[in-house]
Amino acid sequence: MNNSPLALVTGAARGIGAAIAVKLAQNGMDIAIFDVIEAGEVAKTIENAGQDALAIVGDVTIAEDRLKALDAIAEQFGRLDVLVNNAGVAPNVRADILEASEESYDRVMNINLKGPYFLTQAAAEWMIRQRETRPDDWMCIVNVSSCSAYTASPSRGEYCLSKAAVSMATKLYAARLAEHNIGVYEIRPGIIDTDMTSAVKDKYDKLIAEGLTPIKRWGMPDDVAAAAATCARGELRFSTGEVINVDGGFHLKTL
Repeated sequence: MNNSPLALVTGAARGIGAAIAVKLAQNGMDIAIFDVIEAGEVAKTIENAGQDALAIVGDVTIAEDRLKALDAIAEQFGRLDVLVNNAGVAPNVRADILEASEESYDRVMNINLKGPYFLTQAAAEWMIRQRETRPDDWMCIVNVSSCSAYTASPSRGEYCLSKAAVSMATKLYAARLAEHNIGVYEIRPGIIDTDMTSAVKDKYDKLIAEGLTPIKRWGMPDDVAAAAATCARGELRFSTGEVINVDGGFHLKTL
C-alpha cells in the first residue's frame, strides 16, 4: 500500500475504460479495474507505468459484486479517490422502438444505469467517511455517458434512455456531494473507435466525411481518457455537474 490516489474504473478490460485506466496510471494513480471479463493485460500495462493495479472480475449490476469490489480495494489500498463509471453496453440487436423487447431494455438499463447509480452511492459514502482523516484530498466521480443522452436513435431507444438517465444521475450526485467537496462530472463521447462501433464503421466513415462532426475524424479512446484525467487530477475543482463533450464538435448546431 502506498500513498498514490486510487481510481476505480469500471469496464476497463478494453476500449475506452482501458484507455482511461492507463491514462490515470500515467498520471500517478493506482488503479482498480472492475469488469465482467479478466483484465490482466491492462493491469500489466498499469504496473509497467509504475503504479499498482488490482483487476477485479465482477458484475456491476450485482450488489454483492459491487460491495466485494469495494472491500477488495479497501483491503489492498485503504482508500478510494476517483470512481469512473465507464461500464456500458449497447443493445444486442438494434430494434425499432415499436418492436424492442423488455429483456433488452432491462439488460441495458441495469448495466448502464442501475449498476453505476448504486456503485456511486456506495463509493460516495466511503469518500465521505474518508473526509474525517483526509479533508483536503481531491475526490471525484466521473460518469461516461454518450452523445446519445440527447440524440434520438429510434433503433436503440433503451441505450438513449440509459445515457440520458446517466446525465441526470450526474446532476443529482453533483448536487448532493458538493458539500463534501466531491466533484461529479459527465463525459459525453461521440463517435469513438471501439469494438462497440466497429459494426457501423463504414456508415460513420461516410457521415464524418460528409461533415457530421466539425472535426473530421473518429474519436479515439485516448481522447476520452484525456478528459477523464483532467477531472481526476482536480483541474476542475470549482466545477461540478459539468458536461464534457468529447465528440469532435457533434453537439454544435451550425448554419
